[in-house]
Amino acid sequence: MNFTEGFRFSRASYLLSLLRPVIIEELKLKEHGLRYHIRNPNSFTPIRSSKESLLLGLDMKKNQEEIGKFSKADAENYPKYEHAMGRIVNCLEKLMDVAPLDVNHPSTIERLKRLMELYKIVSPLGLKGALDLYELMTAPISKVMDKWFESDVLKATLGTDGVIGFGASPYDAGTGEIDEKPQKRQRSKIINSSYVLLHHVLGGLDGQSGAWGYVYGGMGAVSQAIASAARAAGAELVTETWIHLFHVFQNVDEILTDGGAVRGVRVGATEYHAPIVLAGTTPKVAFLDLMKKDSLPAAFRQSIKAIDYTSPVTKINVAVKELPNFVCRPFTGSEPMPHHHTTVHMNCENMQVVDDATRDYRAGMPSKRPIIEMTIPSVVDRSIVDGDGHVVLLFTQYTPFHRADGEWTEERKHEYAKTGK
Repeated sequence: MNFTEGFRFSRASYLLSLLRPVIIEELKLKEHGLRYHIRNPNSFTPIRSSKESLLLGLDMKKNQEEIGKFSKADAENYPKYEHAMGRIVNCLEKLMDVAPLDVNHPSTIERLKRLMELYKIVSPLGLKGALDLYELMTAPISKVMDKWFESDVLKATLGTDGVIGFGASPYDAGTGEIDEKPQKRQRSKIINSSYVLLHHVLGGLDGQSGAWGYVYGGMGAVSQAIASAARAAGAELVTETWIHLFHVFQNVDEILTDGGAVRGVRVGATEYHAPIVLAGTTPKVAFLDLMKKDSLPAAFRQSIKAIDYTSPVTKINVAVKELPNFVCRPFTGSEPMPHHHTTVHMNCENMQVVDDATRDYRAGMPSKRPIIEMTIPSVVDRSIVDGDGHVVLLFTQYTPFHRADGEWTEERKHEYAKTGK
């Protein structure tokens, strides 16, 4: 997306990790132009009002040296923590490449066969691994971090991966109230924070578990590589057309069904027939917005309606003249320094700072000190910038969709964008 001349931004998604390796390999996406840079180091936490910071990457020895500045015990425990998480990830990651169990399958024998297949995948966890997994799925991320570490900055740096992207505190145990509109309190299930942590370490690139990378050309290059692979396989892509001399993009208006089976899609007045339809949308859009009400069982439609899409995130994309300079690691020379390649965690010095930010959100107001994850893809990919300057992407939270003091105006949006200093 190009909304500032000379700068190209990834509007929403900004890092690659969770795209399954089997997809990259089977579609031969690298042959179709997919290129990415695996970041190392990959995490940087500057500590406010000090000259201290924490820099982490793929080198365990360097990680221990960094962590040892805050706690020798944490430096010793960190490899053990990584090993424990790795055991869980190695088993669960395999589940992402198999079809989920269909509990409604009419054949009990088929259900048992599938259960046995799934058991064989997870059985290497053993009892100890299963207990660790149970804790991850049920405990607050703060409890998990307290079990392993003692230094605030390490616990908060790792712990923010347990709350990033959803409206929970690191102290939440898995169920809570989110006051999207405080005047109309709604009880809402929220995903357990430790599960979200697990979600963030499940990914990887080129066999390196937990690795995240910048895609050259921006995240749209992933779509372009998939499109190229599709064309090579004989697919016809219909994304835009000419209508009365105007060049317009076309959306799918309806998923067509007949007799309980899908038969294609309708785009405007044109129908495209196919026995299978893959929807890259949310379930709500696919099943509720694009399909007729009587084409699906009422119970299924109700289950889709129950999905909670509440998000506390505001993404801010910025064009800057020069790289940010941190007191804790002063910028020297003209080339980007190692910490400029990372995800920079701001307002993440300790768990309490994160919890305070959620309290503002639950009161229906944006956080006074929002959690900020900053990435600067242009340090490695100069194709997204013409000339000098850099692209800075800010993933921020917590912001309620509906404010307690009225709606978001342009003035309030700009006011929020200037917070978190």
